[in-house]
Amino acid sequence: MDDKKEMEEYIIKNYQKDEQMMILVFAQWCVNHDLDPEDLYLKAYPDQAGNQSLKQAIELTVSKQEAGDVPNDTLLGVLSLFGNDDLAFVVSEEMAKQK
Repeated sequence: MDDKKEMEEYIIKNYQKDEQMMILVFAQWCVNHDLDPEDLYLKAYPDQAGNQSLKQAIELTVSKQEAGDVPNDTLLGVLSLFGNDDLAFVVSEEMAKQK
């Protein structure tokens, strides 16, 4: 019984860590493209103003001069992996504007 509970906690903890990484990738992509991560996030999820995970991720971003490139395909892949289709749609619109 304990093993199952421990395994569930392990999986949840890893999922949350991976989800935080996905948010950081999104936030850094925004910084790299001179976009405000919060503005884009709110376009996709208007009811999630003040999202703590997003605020933490924004604090971890670096300037675009310091950051490595975040390829568009990588960001879209990570967003779809976590089922963030609304955010992927908003991001895709921004990508189209930049071409």
